[in-house]
Amino acid sequence: MPVNQDEERVSAGWAKLGSLLVQGGRPEESPEEGVFVNAPVTRGSTVLYPDVAALRNNGSRSYDHELVYGAMGSPVQHMLERLLARIEGGGDCQVVSSGLAACTTPLLAFMAAGEHLLLPDSVYFPTRRFADTMLARMGISTTYYPPMAGEADITALMRPETSVLFAESPGSHTFEVQDVPMLARIAHAHGTRLMLDNTWGIGVFQPFLHGVDVSIQALTKYPAGHSDAILGAVTVANGADWKILRDAAIQLGQLAGPDECWLTLRGLRTMGVRLERQSRSALALAHWLRERPEVARVLHPALEDCPGHQFWRRDFTGASALFGVELRAEYPVSAMEDMIDALALFGRGASWGGYESLVLPTTGGIRRVHADGYPRGPTFRLHIGLENVADLKADLAGGFEVLRVSTEG
Repeated sequence: MPVNQDEERVSAGWAKLGSLLVQGGRPEESPEEGVFVNAPVTRGSTVLYPDVAALRNNGSRSYDHELVYGAMGSPVQHMLERLLARIEGGGDCQVVSSGLAACTTPLLAFMAAGEHLLLPDSVYFPTRRFADTMLARMGISTTYYPPMAGEADITALMRPETSVLFAESPGSHTFEVQDVPMLARIAHAHGTRLMLDNTWGIGVFQPFLHGVDVSIQALTKYPAGHSDAILGAVTVANGADWKILRDAAIQLGQLAGPDECWLTLRGLRTMGVRLERQSRSALALAHWLRERPEVARVLHPALEDCPGHQFWRRDFTGASALFGVELRAEYPVSAMEDMIDALALFGRGASWGGYESLVLPTTGGIRRVHADGYPRGPTFRLHIGLENVADLKADLAGGFEVLRVSTEG
């Protein structure tokens, strides 16, 4: 039973999400013949029509989720897109080839030479690299802002040519939760779109209820859920933005194969129970880690000392199973790496969102401009999978022993 207001709110959120994931985006029932529970995989490039009129009519509907040509999507892709739009609370969704493509495609769609981009300094490194290289070559300038900057500071950075204010909440590696409604107010007051990388918050943060214009998902993570598919998605709220996004996706050749879409659609059916279990395990481990003498700070948005916790509590209905750990400053990075190498149940890998637990060293991180609040000690990131929590604690406890021995020796 829930023991406090946060647990009651989170439990209600998981229950609502589960029904949507199981029932949404499935084949329609036929009154005359049965239908499989899961959508079939349709592989193909060419779509045939009975006559020229039908060919011409369908060819003009490339902005719809219809069959036109294989490069514009398959039936299972369109089913996945419709379900994702419902999960995110948006209007239309475009599935793309990867999580990074989900970041870059809308930037290319909604920005032009001479315009200005605002990125949080905690942003996913490949997004930063894209802004600093390709967008720069296209004549688009970028300013990095502190992820916890207030309204006056963000407003001061806005320019007449600022066309996109980009957010990532929580931030990569340092897990700051941004005040998204505040960012939306500023963006819209200046005629600017607010884009959000909502990968951490899928199913537990409703972007369009809080003023987001474009929501980005790395479907590789929790939606696919089994570390065997790479996919991304972009969801928008209104028809005008959909036309711009869809046109850009077609011109860029952005889509996903039917097998990856099918795997992701299948993964979404169990995402609710997986994410609920993994979230609870992660929070239990986060509380346990806070009590360890080796740990200076645990960067988990559901903990009250994580930057932006108040926004998590206000705007989210749950949490993912990804968080950061900062060790005390007296431990050298080399000792932390020895600790990580000693772990048996945590795989050393850069992705997350699957069923397995992972660890990634993050000391030095990706921030370049604004160091306020940045961890001072060695840091690593944990993704908590479906393993037994007691086993994971024992594995980490053994790692901490290696940390101490390595530091002393």
